[in-house]
Amino acid sequence: MGARSSHTVDPVVSRRYSSESEAVLVVRRRPSMVNGGGFVVSNNKQQVVFRVDGCGVLGTKGKLLLTNGDGVNLLLIRKMILSTHKSYVEIKGSFTERDCNIMNSDGRAIAKVRTDKEMEEMVGNKTTDLYHVIVKPNVDQAFIIGLIAVLDYIHGESTIC
Repeated sequence: MGARSSHTVDPVVSRRYSSESEAVLVVRRRPSMVNGGGFVVSNNKQQVVFRVDGCGVLGTKGKLLLTNGDGVNLLLIRKMILSTHKSYVEIKGSFTERDCNIMNSDGRAIAKVRTDKEMEEMVGNKTTDLYHVIVKPNVDQAFIIGLIAVLDYIHGESTIC
């Protein structure tokens, strides 16, 4: 076995969703009235790589479903009243402003959430319906999108009913 890089992060969902290089993913929120809410995540080739469905699609409050681009279920995320799990990931900045970093347990940024400045200039105001998630190399992108789904739900955005 080869030596592991000190920046390699063990996958949570699967190593299949990690990349050797930095990945820029585009998140597009779906309107809850039209498509049941949630959001779609595309790669730089404009291919859908993940979908997150909330209760508008699932029909059950407090649950989120992350699927890959082929529709294969990856994560079922349920709301918990009390958690005794240790905290492993910290969010620095403001998710609602789409200006935050997701940190690992070593304090290293493993992903960033940002808006598209060109889009803001074109529309004339800051939009949170379309934003980027920049995932560092060797980080499980499915896990990061799962965290984004939880943040979206916590802040009462596209995945909540």
